[in-house]
Amino acid sequence: MRIARFSLPDSAADAGAVRFGLVEGDPEQPEAMVIAELEGHPFTPEPHTTGRVWPLADVRLLAPVLPSKVVAVGRNYADHAKEMGGEVPAVPLTFLKPSTSVIGPNETIAYPVFSQNVHHEAELAIVIGRLCSQVPRARVREVILGYTCANDVTARDAQQAEGQWARAKGFDTSCPLGPWIETDLDPTDLALTCTVNDELRQAGRTSQMMRGIEELVAFISEALTLLPGDVILTGTPAGVGPMNPGDLVSVSIEGIGTLTNRIVKR
Repeated sequence: MRIARFSLPDSAADAGAVRFGLVEGDPEQPEAMVIAELEGHPFTPEPHTTGRVWPLADVRLLAPVLPSKVVAVGRNYADHAKEMGGEVPAVPLTFLKPSTSVIGPNETIAYPVFSQNVHHEAELAIVIGRLCSQVPRARVREVILGYTCANDVTARDAQQAEGQWARAKGFDTSCPLGPWIETDLDPTDLALTCTVNDELRQAGRTSQMMRGIEELVAFISEALTLLPGDVILTGTPAGVGPMNPGDLVSVSIEGIGTLTNRIVKR
């Protein structure tokens, strides 16, 4: 299933209301795609639809979840660790991005006033589907709802100058997610790319991650209780680089889709 969060079109009696829905159709033919509205939220074993179906082009896609927290993993690809002048850490390097950093597809990334060097970081994101803590590796897949695209937008100069990453990676609009959650996916070897103004900047595969999905979820949940809708960012391949106001950045992941955002001056 592809699960999206969206606002209802103007033609609906409750226009503008926010709902979850199932996206159906071929992304190669977007004009024929539709979204079937769900009853309530998708964090149930068998979500049901309401019977209302909308053309995908008529609705506004939002961030697929509003997480209580985003837990991100740094330097999880060896080539990226090398380009940043370091090595893969002995244990997973984790940090938090606040819920206020999250935006959805086609929303704008506001260039922060305290930076002159903002970078893209294309990543596979894990969406947690149930309350969980201290999850053993063998049961990690039981707590995952699905996967989506993410851009771990980073103020690189602030990251280097401040020595910790709260502002550099947690500023408003620094965590685009979307366009939807794909639940039927094997995440172990997916192509992942990032383009800026159609120029290819990053190209990697999730099989290049130094630590896989099971290890990351188990490690993080040893310390943090994860709630339905929480997100884990799994790291970025090499090729990170600057973005400027006016640029259009797109993160694409095989089997999921493409997340596109424009950079604007704040």
